Amino acid sequence: QVHLVESGGGLVQAGASLTLSCVATRRTSSIDTMAWYRQAPGKEREFVARVTSDGMSSDADSVMGRFTVSRDYTRNTLFLRMINLKPEDTGVYCCNAVMVPSIGTRYEVWGQGTQVTVSS
Repeated sequence: QVHLVESGGGLVQAGASLTLSCVATRRTSSIDTMAWYRQAPGKEREFVARVTSDGMSSDADSVMGRFTVSRDYTRNTLFLRMINLKPEDTGVYCCNAVMVPSIGTRYEVWGQGTQVTVSS
């Protein structure tokens, strides 16, 4: 089955940069959109950025100009380059992928997440 594995999180000070990676392993079907979401303790999960299967990307207003999402289709990897990090960026960053099997119903897969902590 398909699993998503995120990496790259850490503890940094405001203004620092981090690059997150999400690798889809044991891929058995086509992948439509891959996206990053984040969630702070006690808060709702929020959308961060996404890349569609045909290369169209978009991101949330809160990260525009600071985060860059990209996708390596050959290696089934999603990246999130984050610069000028702010304390409000703190949270667990999770990768999401929409799987499209040849037979059956499309479904979503979520990774376990990687922690990003930004201190002031």
